[in-house]
Amino acid sequence: MTSEVRRITPQERTAGAPTPGMAREEAVATDHMWAGFVRTEAGMVSGWHHHGSYESTIYVLSGALVMDFGPGGSESLAAGPSDFIYVAPGAVHREGNPTDTESHIVVVRAGEGPPVINVDGPG
Repeated sequence: MTSEVRRITPQERTAGAPTPGMAREEAVATDHMWAGFVRTEAGMVSGWHHHGSYESTIYVLSGALVMDFGPGGSESLAAGPSDFIYVAPGAVHREGNPTDTESHIVVVRAGEGPPVINVDGPG
């Protein structure tokens, strides 16, 4: 980063690492942190993925988020506006939006290495 404190406008965000079904916009990426804005289309379910050594915090701005995870994808939880979700490092998951409107979330990750690793499914 070129400055100790700076503002990142929506126009300055860049395309983040892709996962099918999700549009990530990268706002900040350093050696140990990633932060961005994510849109998930209505009725869409993302591909399975994890975030390597990163731990992630998700804040739901609008819409809904359903997170599938666990052995064989057998566990699920739902979140709505103003909810936070925590995702541990290496947790394989997929995100869905069961509503008829696009969902918006903010994601902040701490760790290192690649921030997104797409996989075929949970073990």
